[in-house]
Amino acid sequence: MDPTHRAPDEYGQDHDRSGGEPGHRRPSRDSGVADFGQQTPQQVRVVQLTAGDLLLTVNPVDGSEVEAIPPGSGPGAPVRRTPAERADHERACAPPVPAGPPAPQLPLLERQEERERLVRLLARGRSVRLIGQAGSGRTALLDAVAADCADLAPDGVVRLNGRGRTGADLLHALFDTVYKAPGHRPDRDELLALVRSVGAVVTVDDLEIGGAALDELLAATPECAFLLAATPDTTTPGLDAHLEEVLLAGLGRGASLGLLEKVVERPLTEEERNWAGDLWFESEGLPLRFVQAGSLLVQRDRLRETPEAFDEYDYFEPRADDAPKAVTAPAGEGLDVPLPSLGEGAAPAELLASRLSEAARATLRFAVALGGEVPHQAHLPALVGDTHADAALGELAGCGLLSPAGPRYRLAAGVLAQLVAAGYEDDASAHARTAAQHYAWWSSHPSVTPQRAVAEADAIVASLARLVPGDEAGAASAAVLLARSASPAFAAGLGWGAWERALRIGQEAARIAGEVAEEAYFHHELGVLALCTGNPDRARTELETSIGMRGVLADKSGAVAGRRALALVADRSGDFAPLGRTSSGDEAPAVRQDAPGTPPGGMPGAPLFLRDTAEEERPTVISSLPPGPAARKGSGRAVLGGARRNLAAAGAGALLIAVLGTVVTLGVTSGDGDEPDSRNVTTEQTATEDATDDGLPADEPDDGSAPAGDPTGETSTTPGPSGSASPSTSGSPSPSASTTGGTSPGTGGPTGGESSSSGDPSPSGKPTKPTKPPTTPPTTPPTTPPTETPTTPPTETPTDGPEPPPAEGSSSASGPVESASAPESDAATDPAL
Repeated sequence: MDPTHRAPDEYGQDHDRSGGEPGHRRPSRDSGVADFGQQTPQQVRVVQLTAGDLLLTVNPVDGSEVEAIPPGSGPGAPVRRTPAERADHERACAPPVPAGPPAPQLPLLERQEERERLVRLLARGRSVRLIGQAGSGRTALLDAVAADCADLAPDGVVRLNGRGRTGADLLHALFDTVYKAPGHRPDRDELLALVRSVGAVVTVDDLEIGGAALDELLAATPECAFLLAATPDTTTPGLDAHLEEVLLAGLGRGASLGLLEKVVERPLTEEERNWAGDLWFESEGLPLRFVQAGSLLVQRDRLRETPEAFDEYDYFEPRADDAPKAVTAPAGEGLDVPLPSLGEGAAPAELLASRLSEAARATLRFAVALGGEVPHQAHLPALVGDTHADAALGELAGCGLLSPAGPRYRLAAGVLAQLVAAGYEDDASAHARTAAQHYAWWSSHPSVTPQRAVAEADAIVASLARLVPGDEAGAASAAVLLARSASPAFAAGLGWGAWERALRIGQEAARIAGEVAEEAYFHHELGVLALCTGNPDRARTELETSIGMRGVLADKSGAVAGRRALALVADRSGDFAPLGRTSSGDEAPAVRQDAPGTPPGGMPGAPLFLRDTAEEERPTVISSLPPGPAARKGSGRAVLGGARRNLAAAGAGALLIAVLGTVVTLGVTSGDGDEPDSRNVTTEQTATEDATDDGLPADEPDDGSAPAGDPTGETSTTPGPSGSASPSTSGSPSPSASTTGGTSPGTGGPTGGESSSSGDPSPSGKPTKPTKPPTTPPTTPPTTPPTETPTTPPTETPTDGPEPPPAEGSSSASGPVESASAPESDAATDPAL
């Protein structure tokens, strides 16, 4: 059963499912009896949108989900609207026509000079800023100029409203007027590319931005000519804006009296003309004041002709006891009703409202509670409690108490302050709470489209702002319910400015009310919104907060949605580990593959393979490359990301193996030709090159051998240039031992010195071949405690040049002389000899 569109048989006309006779309705169930699961499940409105290259799924239950658009499923390119589609769009964005008889069309008096000047400037492609006080007739002048410029630009005239709108909101509104892209919100780059080609005359009423924001709006649309209407207290544009300014002053005395006669639709009496002259001096000729003054005279005429005219709907019933009563005049005579005072003429809102219907006055109370925003006339019967309350909008508009503002109405300039002074704000909190409860039910109803919710966004946000922060009990909970119901509709209707305001107010309300689950939802939605609008830092903060709250609440589905969005934030912002070793516990182990000639500690200078030789248990770490220059400039993308890092690491490893193989091959070739006979030399005889020698040093000592450098006077040999060894009877190290890279006593050894260059002797005192390093892993440092050093340290004679080759048969110290603290295993001789 569809709860919205019912079939004919569901009304009991053709078929009675309860078993009764045809044509009889099924009796309704008792409302006090529990349904036990028989209620119709509430429909959840899930909408998919595209924001740039992201796919946004608006989910009102667990929170919106965002992901990259799958390949081949992206949105189509935006297309320009046809003239018929432009006309339909403009009618949808216009304020509704009030119920009741149509109001008279007032002429535009004393504005012909400003009108012609504005048209000339716009025809030359110049942008103009129209400055005038509230109530000076800026909206009427903009409509007249827009009608004159209909054929000036290729894209015609675009009418926008700037109240509560940022520069980005105005750009998106311009795009939506010219282009048709259902379910798609372009990112900033795409938006700028599309609006750059728009050539239109753009009128913006009630502009609130200025400075750099206005400069950015003008720079983004070089082919458009703007007509911006603002008040004098609006922020001035920058020096680079190149805007012409036109000042709109008040009307003259004659024009003001002529406007008053047009409203009254009769000539003025001498008394009325004098009263209007005083009002002109007091109001500085603002046209709005004379429209309202004309409404006062119209009400006065009706009272003089028919004293019961305002009693038809009990207009005077709720008035105070001291209010003037209706007096019945004799037959054929009119009631003598005095003219309003000058103060009532300058601030006529209270007097005008007192002569309106109760529904109209209740509408004014709701408007005051919502900060001047008037609900749509379709909502007035539900809010006021009167089925005919929709006619109240026509009464208020005919009296000059309302002014159009985009697709809705607002209280006219100065009316809000006058009604507040008259006591219409006394029950503002109760009216705002009633409006919030109504809008919460309405915005979540399946029959309400997101576009209708966006059109009513200003009134909804105003009711939220009135409730938060509030001192009344239950006000914060009502605000949470409204924000929870309306924010998905704003997101689906692409009203993201209202979406953000509703989420922020809802998050604050949830914090005040202590509803942690709802607060986590609002944080999640704010993170998704920040991600879709290109703010990854804010998105990360909001999502991490939401995940933490939902983790405490054990909300698994919500936490999963938050982690998915956070992973997308990390992927798009390039948050990868820096070059080098990561912190403990976060290392990524990799399979080690050493070439046959690779040293145990790895080759120095390898950029990707890092190893700490002090801890053999720690695995080799493969680190990512640092971000490139583009990423450091704020592009938000890393050089390598995702699976490409593994590919880069594998390529770097293959390149490293190839380089090591080349180095080993060149070293073997050069070493065999230069020193064919210098392999291993012991302290007893010269080592000879044979086929059985594998080039590896012997690490195990022979029985009865003494450590090298023993002060007992043991002879040692030193290799000469030809590879022969000569004995030496001296117990001190020879100068050649100190200049060939060996270690001196007390300054280093196998355990304390650093690794020397190729050709240095091994810790056992035997020089090894520099181009053929051992393939065995490095042994751990010995833990044998050092022995006592000799009391008389050997002297060391430095040399500045290479030692001359010794004569045949001469003896000298060979190789490095080990210190007394060297381990016993390092002073052994070759067991094979």
